Amino acid sequence: MTLPYDLHNFSSNFYDSTCPNALTTIRTAIRRAVSSERRMAASLIRLHFHDCFVQTARNFHSSITIQSGVVSCADIAAVAARDASLAVGGPSWTVRLGRRDSTKASRSLADSNIPKATNSFSELIDMFSRKGLSERDMVALSGSHSIGQARCVTFRARIHDNSSDIDAGFASTRRRSCPSTSGNGNNNLAPLDLVTPNSLDNNYFRNLIQRRGLLQSDQVLFSGQSTDSIVTEYSRNPSLFSSDFAAAMLRMGDVEPLTGSQGEIRRVCSVVN
Repeated sequence: MTLPYDLHNFSSNFYDSTCPNALTTIRTAIRRAVSSERRMAASLIRLHFHDCFVQTARNFHSSITIQSGVVSCADIAAVAARDASLAVGGPSWTVRLGRRDSTKASRSLADSNIPKATNSFSELIDMFSRKGLSERDMVALSGSHSIGQARCVTFRARIHDNSSDIDAGFASTRRRSCPSTSGNGNNNLAPLDLVTPNSLDNNYFRNLIQRRGLLQSDQVLFSGQSTDSIVTEYSRNPSLFSSDFAAAMLRMGDVEPLTGSQGEIRRVCSVVN
């Protein structure tokens, strides 16, 4: 496949001469952040996902202080996701660096490109395919839902209006903190993985086989579709999941990056220069 953007400038040592302490600084900050608040790991991995699917930049944990105008926010997000994975028992990988930041952010573009909790199987396949990611990549990346939490409003319909593909006991447990009435308890949180909510492991896939996926967009990965076999593989082989997750994160990090003279290096990640 010929990529419409230049990856030749991507290198794990991109900042060795301009900001040699960048990776160490990020790693230290992420370890402290995750140690202080375990759910931060899920937020950082999700942040990188959003940054790859939609050219944008977001604010980062205040303890990450990098030389202004040298290291891009997109690269900080990529490294932070890797270090967050490692901090909660997940795999590590070598991050290729050299991304630049977008000079704009589009809410409509984000809404159309970021997977939603209610997406159907075909919608998810199409969304990942448009980014050059395979079904296997999609399932592996979905394994990041082994950590983190979801708001009641994103899974209310699944636990109250569904009896076909959800474990009854699991649904009953989740209903205790997520009332059926719309607007009531919308922001109540529940762990995406009830068993090992703070570890990036393969238990997420075991949950799907037991019909205990919290989000509908998770459970569709094991619902008589072509990805059932991949879910089963990962549920039985944690090492395979870890290696595939790392590889998929690398491929996701190469999705349509801004490089060379494109975009900018933001001085403050939450706003354009």
